[in-house]
Amino acid sequence: MSSILSNPLAISVIILGILVIVLFVMVFMMQAKLRRFLVDVDSDSITDSLSFVGDGLKELQGFRSEIEAYLKSVEKRLRKSVQSVHTVRFNPFKGTGGGGNQSFATAFLNEEGDGVIVSSLYSRDHVSIFAKPVKENKSEHGLSEEENEALENAVVNLKVRSEE
Repeated sequence: MSSILSNPLAISVIILGILVIVLFVMVFMMQAKLRRFLVDVDSDSITDSLSFVGDGLKELQGFRSEIEAYLKSVEKRLRKSVQSVHTVRFNPFKGTGGGGNQSFATAFLNEEGDGVIVSSLYSRDHVSIFAKPVKENKSEHGLSEEENEALENAVVNLKVRSEE
C-alpha cells in the first residue's frame, strides 16, 4: 500500500479516477434536471421544448380570441334579454268583490328599458288581456295606475342591478 502512495503516477490515476466518477455523477444529475425541464415527451433539447410551449401558446391565444368574440356576442344578446320583471296584483272591481286580486299588471324590461307590459283584468264572466310596448322605460300608450306601478318598480329593479 505504501508503494502505491509513494508512486506519483498511481496517485495521479486515483485522483483522476475519483474526478471522473464525480464528473459522471454531476453529468447524470444535470441530465435528470434537463429531462424534468423539457416539457414534451419527445423533446431532446431545449429548442424542441420551447417550440412545443410556443405552439401551445399560439393555441391558447387563438382560443382566447374565440372566447372574447363569443363573450361579446353573449353580452350583446344579454342586453336584449329580460333583465327586470315586476308584477302588481289588484282588484279592478273594488266595491263589488267580483274577482278578488286575480287581475295583474306585469312589466318585462331589458337592460335598455325596452320591453312590454302585460296586464289582465279578471272577472267571473270573462278575462281581458292587454299588452303595451315599452321603449326606453316609457310607453306611448296610456297606462293604468297598476301598469304604471309595475313599470316604475321594474325600472327601479334595473337601476339596482346596474349598480351591483
